[in-house]
Amino acid sequence: MTPTPKQPLTDDSIRVRQLSHYQFTWVAGDPGKPGTWTLQLVLDEGAWEEVLTIDADDADNLQDLLFTAETVYYDIGRQTLMFGTTKAGQH
Repeated sequence: MTPTPKQPLTDDSIRVRQLSHYQFTWVAGDPGKPGTWTLQLVLDEGAWEEVLTIDADDADNLQDLLFTAETVYYDIGRQTLMFGTTKAGQH
């Protein structure tokens, strides 16, 4: 007999999701002021979305990491991107 879970599994209870798609956006600032970069994350094929406001250096670095990583996960609660996974004992 399978034990009954204490709490039902909901979209809100899943805290780490796999990145499916992403999109960078730049919005112009006031005259003479820098613009604003955002990074939209589409997670688990659209089950969750997150929009992060980032600076230009982060946008540049993240674009490089996202382009080269085979698998990316996002921890919703900690707002943390995790690039790839490596099996213990491998390089």
